[in-house]
Amino acid sequence: MHRRAFVTIVAGGFLVSPVVAHTQQPAKKVPTLGVLALAAGAQSGSGPQPAFFQGLRDLGWIEGQNLLVERRIVEAPDERLAQAATELVRLKVDVILAATGPASLNAAREATKTIPIVMMASSRGPIGTGLIQSYARPGGQHHGSRHGSGGAHGQAARAPKDRGSRSLPNGVLYDATVGPFRLEKATVATSRALGIDILPFEVHEPADLGGAVAAVVKERVGGLIVAGTPTFVRYRQRITELLMKHRLPGISVWGSFAEAGLLMAYGPSLSDQFRRAATYMDKILKGAKPAELPVERPTKFELVINLKTAKALGLG
Repeated sequence: MHRRAFVTIVAGGFLVSPVVAHTQQPAKKVPTLGVLALAAGAQSGSGPQPAFFQGLRDLGWIEGQNLLVERRIVEAPDERLAQAATELVRLKVDVILAATGPASLNAAREATKTIPIVMMASSRGPIGTGLIQSYARPGGQHHGSRHGSGGAHGQAARAPKDRGSRSLPNGVLYDATVGPFRLEKATVATSRALGIDILPFEVHEPADLGGAVAAVVKERVGGLIVAGTPTFVRYRQRITELLMKHRLPGISVWGSFAEAGLLMAYGPSLSDQFRRAATYMDKILKGAKPAELPVERPTKFELVINLKTAKALGLG
Protein backbone atom coordinates (compact mmCIF):
# COMPACT_ATOMS: atom_id res chain seq x y z
CA MET A 1 0.00 0.00 0.00
CA HIS A 2 1.37 3.46 -0.88
CA ARG A 3 2.20 5.71 2.04
CA ARG A 4 -0.20 8.40 0.82
CA ALA A 5 -3.11 5.92 0.53
CA PHE A 6 -2.40 4.56 4.03
CA VAL A 7 -2.38 8.05 5.55
CA THR A 8 -5.64 8.85 3.78
CA ILE A 9 -7.35 5.71 5.12
CA VAL A 10 -6.12 6.22 8.69
CA ALA A 11 -7.04 9.89 8.70
CA GLY A 12 -10.44 9.05 7.27
CA GLY A 13 -10.94 6.54 10.07
CA PHE A 14 -10.27 9.15 12.73
CA LEU A 15 -12.62 11.56 11.02
CA VAL A 16 -15.44 9.04 10.74
CA SER A 17 -15.17 7.55 14.24
CA PRO A 18 -16.42 10.62 16.16
CA VAL A 19 -19.41 10.85 13.83
CA VAL A 20 -20.35 7.22 14.52
CA ALA A 21 -19.97 7.76 18.26
CA HIS A 22 -22.26 10.77 18.18
CA THR A 23 -24.97 8.91 16.26
CA GLN A 24 -25.17 6.02 18.76
CA GLN A 25 -28.39 6.05 20.79
CA PRO A 26 -28.07 6.14 24.58
CA ALA A 27 -29.00 2.92 26.39
CA LYS A 28 -32.70 2.86 27.20
CA LYS A 29 -33.53 2.73 30.90
CA VAL A 30 -35.10 -0.53 31.99
CA PRO A 31 -38.27 0.28 33.99
CA THR A 32 -38.70 -1.09 37.49
CA LEU A 33 -41.95 -2.45 38.92
CA GLY A 34 -42.43 -2.53 42.67
CA VAL A 35 -44.68 -5.22 44.16
CA LEU A 36 -46.01 -4.54 47.65
CA ALA A 37 -47.98 -7.23 49.49
CA LEU A 38 -48.67 -8.91 52.79
CA ALA A 39 -47.39 -12.45 53.11
CA ALA A 40 -50.77 -13.70 54.33
CA GLY A 41 -52.39 -12.67 51.07
CA ALA A 42 -49.55 -14.03 48.97
CA GLN A 43 -49.62 -17.40 50.71
CA SER A 44 -53.37 -17.75 50.41
CA GLY A 45 -53.56 -16.98 46.72
CA SER A 46 -55.00 -13.49 47.18
CA GLY A 47 -51.57 -11.92 46.72
CA PRO A 48 -49.52 -11.50 43.51
CA GLN A 49 -50.56 -14.36 41.28
CA PRO A 50 -48.81 -16.09 38.37
CA ALA A 51 -51.57 -14.67 36.16
CA PHE A 52 -50.15 -11.18 36.72
CA PHE A 53 -46.62 -12.04 35.64
CA GLN A 54 -47.91 -14.19 32.80
CA GLY A 55 -49.99 -11.24 31.68
CA LEU A 56 -46.88 -9.07 31.64
CA ARG A 57 -45.00 -11.67 29.59
CA ASP A 58 -47.88 -11.87 27.12
CA LEU A 59 -47.58 -8.12 26.66
CA GLY A 60 -43.86 -8.34 26.00
CA TRP A 61 -42.47 -7.51 29.44
CA ILE A 62 -39.82 -10.07 30.38
CA GLU A 63 -38.40 -9.84 33.88
CA GLY A 64 -34.62 -9.53 33.79
CA GLN A 65 -34.62 -8.37 30.16
CA ASN A 66 -36.76 -5.29 29.64
CA LEU A 67 -38.32 -5.14 33.11
CA LEU A 68 -36.94 -5.20 36.65
CA VAL A 69 -39.15 -6.30 39.54
CA GLU A 70 -38.61 -5.35 43.18
CA ARG A 71 -40.75 -7.56 45.43
CA ARG A 72 -41.56 -6.56 48.98
CA ILE A 73 -43.79 -9.22 50.54
CA VAL A 74 -43.82 -8.82 54.31
CA GLU A 75 -45.48 -10.17 57.43
CA ALA A 76 -47.82 -8.04 59.52
CA PRO A 77 -47.89 -5.61 61.26
CA ASP A 78 -48.58 -2.65 59.03
CA GLU A 79 -45.40 -0.88 60.18
CA ARG A 80 -43.35 -3.39 58.20
CA LEU A 81 -45.52 -2.82 55.17
CA ALA A 82 -44.96 0.93 55.48
CA GLN A 83 -41.21 0.38 55.68
CA ALA A 84 -41.32 -1.82 52.57
CA ALA A 85 -43.28 0.85 50.69
CA THR A 86 -40.76 3.51 51.68
CA GLU A 87 -37.96 1.26 50.45
CA LEU A 88 -39.63 0.87 47.04
CA VAL A 89 -39.94 4.64 46.76
CA ARG A 90 -36.28 5.04 47.72
CA LEU A 91 -35.38 2.62 44.92
CA LYS A 92 -37.24 4.93 42.50
CA VAL A 93 -39.49 2.28 41.01
CA ASP A 94 -41.59 3.44 38.08
CA VAL A 95 -44.90 1.97 39.27
CA ILE A 96 -46.15 0.10 42.36
CA LEU A 97 -48.56 -2.83 42.45
CA ALA A 98 -50.48 -2.68 45.75
CA ALA A 99 -51.29 -6.36 45.62
CA THR A 100 -53.17 -7.14 48.83
CA GLY A 101 -56.00 -4.69 49.15
CA PRO A 102 -56.34 -1.65 51.43
CA ALA A 103 -53.33 -2.49 53.63
CA SER A 104 -50.77 -2.37 50.82
CA LEU A 105 -52.62 0.44 49.05
CA ASN A 106 -52.57 2.68 52.12
CA ALA A 107 -48.89 1.96 52.75
CA ALA A 108 -48.03 2.85 49.16
CA ARG A 109 -50.07 6.06 49.07
CA GLU A 110 -48.49 7.21 52.35
CA ALA A 111 -45.01 6.59 50.95
CA THR A 112 -45.42 8.49 47.66
CA LYS A 113 -47.59 11.11 46.03
CA THR A 114 -45.98 10.87 42.61
CA ILE A 115 -45.32 7.22 41.68
CA PRO A 116 -48.35 5.58 39.98
CA ILE A 117 -50.03 2.92 42.12
CA VAL A 118 -52.07 0.08 40.64
CA MET A 119 -54.47 -1.13 43.33
CA MET A 120 -55.84 -4.63 43.53
CA ALA A 121 -59.13 -5.71 45.09
CA SER A 122 -59.77 -2.47 46.94
CA SER A 123 -63.10 -2.99 48.69
CA ARG A 124 -63.28 0.53 50.08
CA GLY A 125 -65.06 3.09 47.97
CA PRO A 126 -62.16 4.90 46.28
CA ILE A 127 -64.27 7.97 45.53
CA GLY A 128 -65.66 8.37 49.03
CA THR A 129 -62.22 7.92 50.58
CA GLY A 130 -60.63 10.47 48.25
CA LEU A 131 -58.45 8.05 46.31
CA ILE A 132 -59.91 9.06 42.96
CA GLN A 133 -62.20 11.72 41.49
CA SER A 134 -64.25 9.31 39.39
CA TYR A 135 -64.02 5.78 38.03
CA ALA A 136 -63.73 6.98 34.43
CA ARG A 137 -61.04 9.60 35.11
CA PRO A 138 -59.46 8.95 38.50
CA GLY A 139 -57.25 12.04 38.25
CA GLY A 140 -54.69 10.87 40.82
CA GLN A 141 -51.99 8.26 41.13
CA HIS A 142 -54.26 5.32 42.03
CA HIS A 143 -55.55 3.01 39.33
CA GLY A 144 -56.66 -0.58 38.89
CA SER A 145 -59.70 -2.46 40.11
CA ARG A 146 -62.02 -2.35 43.06
CA HIS A 147 -64.66 -4.74 44.26
CA GLY A 148 -67.46 -4.54 46.72
CA SER A 149 -68.45 -7.36 49.01
CA GLY A 150 -72.02 -7.14 47.88
CA GLY A 151 -71.75 -10.41 45.96
CA ALA A 152 -70.68 -12.43 48.96
CA HIS A 153 -72.88 -10.53 51.36
CA GLY A 154 -75.90 -10.81 49.11
CA GLN A 155 -75.45 -14.56 48.85
CA ALA A 156 -75.01 -14.85 52.62
CA ALA A 157 -78.16 -12.86 53.24
CA ARG A 158 -80.10 -15.72 51.68
CA ALA A 159 -78.52 -18.38 53.92
CA PRO A 160 -81.08 -18.20 56.75
CA LYS A 161 -83.94 -18.50 54.25
CA ASP A 162 -82.27 -21.44 52.59
CA ARG A 163 -81.94 -23.12 55.96
CA GLY A 164 -85.63 -22.72 56.67
CA SER A 165 -85.36 -20.00 59.31
CA ARG A 166 -87.58 -17.03 58.56
CA SER A 167 -86.27 -14.38 60.93
CA LEU A 168 -82.70 -15.24 61.92
CA PRO A 169 -80.29 -12.32 61.36
CA ASN A 170 -76.99 -12.60 59.55
CA GLY A 171 -73.70 -11.76 61.21
CA VAL A 172 -70.74 -9.96 59.67
CA LEU A 173 -67.30 -10.61 61.14
CA TYR A 174 -65.09 -7.62 60.32
CA ASP A 175 -61.59 -6.44 61.08
CA ALA A 176 -61.77 -3.21 63.08
CA THR A 177 -58.11 -2.42 62.37
CA VAL A 178 -58.87 -1.94 58.68
CA GLY A 179 -61.51 0.71 59.26
CA PRO A 180 -65.08 1.28 60.44
CA PHE A 181 -67.74 -1.23 59.55
CA ARG A 182 -69.45 -0.51 56.25
CA LEU A 183 -72.13 -2.43 54.46
CA GLU A 184 -72.53 -2.50 50.71
CA LYS A 185 -75.80 -1.09 49.38
CA ALA A 186 -76.43 -4.36 47.55
CA THR A 187 -76.27 -6.23 50.84
CA VAL A 188 -78.66 -3.84 52.54
CA ALA A 189 -81.13 -4.09 49.67
CA THR A 190 -80.98 -7.90 49.59
CA SER A 191 -81.36 -8.17 53.34
CA ARG A 192 -84.32 -5.79 53.49
CA ALA A 193 -86.05 -7.62 50.66
CA LEU A 194 -85.75 -10.84 52.65
CA GLY A 195 -86.65 -9.24 55.97
CA ILE A 196 -83.27 -10.14 57.48
CA ASP A 197 -81.20 -8.02 59.86
CA ILE A 198 -77.42 -7.68 59.64
CA LEU A 199 -75.45 -7.74 62.90
CA PRO A 200 -71.77 -6.64 62.94
CA PHE A 201 -69.16 -8.34 65.13
CA GLU A 202 -65.76 -6.68 65.32
CA VAL A 203 -62.30 -8.13 65.81
CA HIS A 204 -59.34 -5.97 66.87
CA GLU A 205 -56.73 -8.72 67.02
CA PRO A 206 -56.53 -12.47 66.36
CA ALA A 207 -57.05 -13.19 70.07
CA ASP A 208 -60.57 -11.73 69.71
CA LEU A 209 -61.73 -14.38 67.25
CA GLY A 210 -62.97 -16.86 69.85
CA GLY A 211 -64.96 -14.24 71.73
CA ALA A 212 -66.38 -12.78 68.54
CA VAL A 213 -67.64 -16.15 67.32
CA ALA A 214 -69.08 -16.86 70.77
CA ALA A 215 -71.00 -13.56 70.51
CA VAL A 216 -72.21 -14.59 67.06
CA VAL A 217 -73.53 -17.88 68.41
CA LYS A 218 -75.20 -16.10 71.34
CA GLU A 219 -77.14 -13.92 68.91
CA ARG A 220 -78.41 -17.02 67.08
CA VAL A 221 -77.50 -15.80 63.61
CA GLY A 222 -78.39 -17.87 60.58
CA GLY A 223 -75.04 -17.43 58.86
CA LEU A 224 -71.81 -15.46 59.17
CA ILE A 225 -70.19 -13.28 56.52
CA VAL A 226 -66.41 -13.18 57.03
CA ALA A 227 -64.61 -10.13 55.65
CA GLY A 228 -61.76 -10.93 53.29
CA THR A 229 -59.10 -8.83 55.04
CA PRO A 230 -55.45 -9.97 55.26
CA THR A 231 -55.74 -10.79 58.99
CA PHE A 232 -58.77 -13.01 58.41
CA VAL A 233 -57.07 -14.60 55.40
CA ARG A 234 -54.13 -15.47 57.63
CA TYR A 235 -56.37 -16.98 60.32
CA ARG A 236 -58.99 -18.47 58.03
CA GLN A 237 -58.32 -22.00 59.33
CA ARG A 238 -58.94 -20.88 62.90
CA ILE A 239 -62.14 -19.07 61.90
CA THR A 240 -63.38 -22.16 60.08
CA GLU A 241 -62.71 -24.39 63.09
CA LEU A 242 -64.65 -22.05 65.37
CA LEU A 243 -67.63 -21.93 63.02
CA MET A 244 -67.71 -25.68 62.50
CA LYS A 245 -67.61 -26.22 66.24
CA HIS A 246 -70.97 -24.48 66.41
CA ARG A 247 -72.22 -25.81 63.05
CA LEU A 248 -72.52 -22.29 61.71
CA PRO A 249 -72.37 -21.69 57.93
CA GLY A 250 -69.94 -19.04 56.78
CA ILE A 251 -69.21 -17.26 53.53
CA SER A 252 -66.42 -14.99 52.38
CA VAL A 253 -65.20 -13.36 49.23
CA TRP A 254 -62.02 -15.37 48.53
CA GLY A 255 -61.88 -18.99 47.45
CA SER A 256 -59.09 -19.71 49.94
CA PHE A 257 -61.66 -19.49 52.75
CA ALA A 258 -63.80 -22.24 51.23
CA GLU A 259 -60.68 -24.30 50.63
CA ALA A 260 -59.89 -23.93 54.34
CA GLY A 261 -63.33 -25.30 55.27
CA LEU A 262 -65.74 -22.36 55.16
CA LEU A 263 -69.06 -23.32 53.57
CA MET A 264 -68.68 -21.15 50.50
CA ALA A 265 -66.95 -18.21 48.86
CA TYR A 266 -68.32 -15.89 46.23
CA GLY A 267 -66.40 -13.00 44.77
CA PRO A 268 -64.29 -11.60 41.95
CA SER A 269 -61.86 -13.87 40.13
CA LEU A 270 -58.46 -12.83 41.43
CA SER A 271 -56.59 -14.37 38.52
CA ASP A 272 -58.69 -12.31 36.12
CA GLN A 273 -58.09 -9.14 38.14
CA PHE A 274 -54.34 -9.73 38.17
CA ARG A 275 -54.35 -10.21 34.41
CA ARG A 276 -56.14 -6.89 34.10
CA ALA A 277 -53.56 -5.31 36.40
CA ALA A 278 -50.88 -6.38 33.93
CA THR A 279 -52.60 -4.36 31.20
CA TYR A 280 -52.55 -1.29 33.47
CA MET A 281 -48.84 -1.78 34.02
CA ASP A 282 -48.27 -2.12 30.29
CA LYS A 283 -50.08 1.14 29.53
CA ILE A 284 -48.30 3.09 32.27
CA LEU A 285 -44.87 1.77 31.34
CA LYS A 286 -45.54 2.71 27.71
CA GLY A 287 -46.29 6.31 28.66
CA ALA A 288 -50.03 6.47 29.22
CA LYS A 289 -51.16 9.20 31.59
CA PRO A 290 -52.11 7.37 34.79
CA ALA A 291 -54.72 9.96 35.73
CA GLU A 292 -56.69 9.09 32.60
CA LEU A 293 -56.81 5.32 33.08
CA PRO A 294 -60.25 4.29 34.38
CA VAL A 295 -60.69 2.29 37.57
CA GLU A 296 -62.47 -0.94 36.70
CA ARG A 297 -64.97 -3.12 38.45
CA PRO A 298 -64.51 -6.89 38.09
CA THR A 299 -66.58 -8.66 35.48
CA LYS A 300 -65.70 -12.26 36.27
CA PHE A 301 -66.81 -13.89 39.54
CA GLU A 302 -66.23 -17.29 41.12
CA LEU A 303 -68.39 -19.44 43.37
CA VAL A 304 -66.59 -22.03 45.50
CA ILE A 305 -68.55 -24.44 47.70
CA ASN A 306 -66.92 -26.82 50.17
CA LEU A 307 -69.01 -29.96 49.73
CA LYS A 308 -67.52 -31.64 52.80
CA THR A 309 -68.58 -28.71 54.97
CA ALA A 310 -72.01 -28.59 53.32
CA LYS A 311 -72.53 -32.26 54.16
CA ALA A 312 -71.35 -31.75 57.75
CA LEU A 313 -73.87 -28.92 58.14
CA GLY A 314 -76.65 -31.02 56.68
CA LEU A 315 -76.89 -28.91 53.55
CA GLY A 316 -75.53 -31.37 51.03
